[in-house]
Amino acid sequence: MPIDEVFVNPTVKQVIFQMLFPNLFYIENKIGEFQLKIMNEFPESKLLHRMQFTWADVGPDSKLTDIESKLDKDTTGQKIWQFNSPKNFQINVTSNSLDISSMYHKTYRMDNGDKFRDVIELAVKNFFQVVSVPLIGRVGLRYVDECPIFSKDNDTFKSYYNSVFPIQRFNLADVEEMDFKGVIKRGDCVLRYVESLKKVEDQYLLILDFDSVRNNVNPEDVLKVTDDLHTIISEEYEKTITERVKEYMRKPKAV
Repeated sequence: MPIDEVFVNPTVKQVIFQMLFPNLFYIENKIGEFQLKIMNEFPESKLLHRMQFTWADVGPDSKLTDIESKLDKDTTGQKIWQFNSPKNFQINVTSNSLDISSMYHKTYRMDNGDKFRDVIELAVKNFFQVVSVPLIGRVGLRYVDECPIFSKDNDTFKSYYNSVFPIQRFNLADVEEMDFKGVIKRGDCVLRYVESLKKVEDQYLLILDFDSVRNNVNPEDVLKVTDDLHTIISEEYEKTITERVKEYMRKPKAV
């Protein structure tokens, strides 16, 4: 069962929604209409350019002018229309994608908090009103959690986390870094599950990275599919933590 509680001090640090679709070259002409529809929630906007790097293999005898000429022909850029909320979340739109990134939201759909699902619905609904997309190639939802390690020993670690790390073989006290990645099918969806033990500044953390996707989605089903992806992630997170982590998240963050 997905977690049905909004915590005072959750471990989630970032949540990302993304949908990919075929290149639509007329999007640039529709961005103004989309901007007006979301301006109340996203009053700040900017246009970014992402340059693509080109490796120029022109041979050892080529002149600098030959290299510059090849780069001029091969290097292309991508426009990114970015819309920011004062609450620390943003929408990015390109000719073939829309993504939402938030370091603000602590719940997906629970009523006693600002819901990330509401932002997805706002963005997707208004986007489809101005841009006709026949098929969504991929819908993805990603959660990144930074979980505390209170004592770097095996027994304490196991009391907080149902980790996949082989700590029955390696003493956690001797571990500098440890990583695990698995890609697992879940019906029509795919879950990428990553655990990383690493030192951030002066503190060791367990980084949990859940990335769930589904390919070939009808536009009218985007929100329903995102709900399914969230259920997969929430259930996996529930399996990874113990009640002691929930107790920690229920307490205000120590200053």
